[in-house]
Amino acid sequence: MPVDIERYTQHLRTKARPRSIARCAMYVREALEAGGAHTRGTHPIDAKNWGPTLLRLGFHRLNVENSDTFIPMKGDIVVIQPYPKGNVSGHIAAFDGRIWISDFKQRDFWGGAEYRKQRPPHVFYRP
Repeated sequence: MPVDIERYTQHLRTKARPRSIARCAMYVREALEAGGAHTRGTHPIDAKNWGPTLLRLGFHRLNVENSDTFIPMKGDIVVIQPYPKGNVSGHIAAFDGRIWISDFKQRDFWGGAEYRKQRPPHVFYRP
């Protein structure tokens, strides 16, 4: 069953906090479930491990050569790996059609200054 992008992105917008509370994977998972995704209790806890689950949910991996010029579409998700001395869980965020949201409304897909500076490996997924 495909994810209902409208319900999923609406959930992201309504639940987003003003600042991060370090629960990006939980907030994105809950939004996906609000859109009809079935994580079957087998979803990963850490954001960095969400790629295979997104593929199972019908998303596909995008081959993005330059993330600086990437133009996201509503429903896209980015999975970012950890950087040295950063959060070992990495980061995940979704694009609601206007902005990137995880557990908070972000400035860009990076979700923070140190991610922006370190630019760790990351992958975009599209429903």
